[in-house]
Amino acid sequence: MRTTRLRRAGLAVAAAVAAFTTMTGTALAYPDPGTVTGATGVHDPSLTRTSAGRYYVFSTGAGLPVTTSTDRTAFSSAGKALPSGASWAAAYTGGDPAALWAPDVSYHGGKYLLYYAASTFGSNTSAIGLAASTSGAPGTYTDYGKVYSSSSSSDYNAIDPNLTVDASGKWWLAFGSWWTGIKLIQIDPSTGKQVSSNTTRYSLASASGGIEGSNIFYHGGYYYLFTSRGLCCRGVNSTYWIAVGRSTSITGPYSDRNGTSLMSGGGTAVLASHGSYIGPGGQMVYHDADHDLLVYHYYDANANGASKLGINYLGFDSAGWPYAY
Repeated sequence: MRTTRLRRAGLAVAAAVAAFTTMTGTALAYPDPGTVTGATGVHDPSLTRTSAGRYYVFSTGAGLPVTTSTDRTAFSSAGKALPSGASWAAAYTGGDPAALWAPDVSYHGGKYLLYYAASTFGSNTSAIGLAASTSGAPGTYTDYGKVYSSSSSSDYNAIDPNLTVDASGKWWLAFGSWWTGIKLIQIDPSTGKQVSSNTTRYSLASASGGIEGSNIFYHGGYYYLFTSRGLCCRGVNSTYWIAVGRSTSITGPYSDRNGTSLMSGGGTAVLASHGSYIGPGGQMVYHDADHDLLVYHYYDANANGASKLGINYLGFDSAGWPYAY
């Protein structure tokens, strides 16, 4: 699906990543994004592919904008997931029901489930909502209201949701931004909301200087926790980078390549600023038919810091650690 140029470049970068790794596990070379064209101006992208082979990318913005592609390369605008937003969310967004953030889309039980966040910048008076659609197409989502929330007195922030189904079939929602870091709750598959029999809020990762955008991906017996570290939303002054740790249990503890706990600031770099590609983050990992994918946004130094879609292949080295190529 990608160009020959991208495949050749990917192989070269994969070899470089395997060969040039520091003792801290931080790669000395990072790949450029793969070729994408058209409507690529996104922030906090979340990708899914329908059974008919159509890709949808959901992103932060009014009504949760959606772009679409049939080849994962050429994208066009396709409308909004929730054009009018969610009325309940206005209490968290400063009055605008459509000012929604950080969508997370996945397909389970015959439905596309769309988790999203409602907040204002720098606040932890925030909430996570849920909408669902049988087709996945923008404009077909029914909103099911609030899933989880935080307030100014909370030590966590209920934004940046990510739904994961573990190896035993249990559902979990990771979330969190700054404050005390990344959290996890168990989800009832029948409602898409927290299971009543387990109200524990697990702590997975914490770091000074910013941690958010969690995404959990299961591979080879491990749960890999990807996070965005540093500062987003500052154009070419953004300092975002993508870090990872892993655990044999979805509830942790997670550690990085060096064995440092993610609760103590650990994290092995997967992708960081290089050349004109600034502050990659807001990521998700998607298992597609041909490759595992790292999907993210970055700030383009050649376009006045505009936020754009990045897609790379994701591989795992001989020790089981992920790298982008």
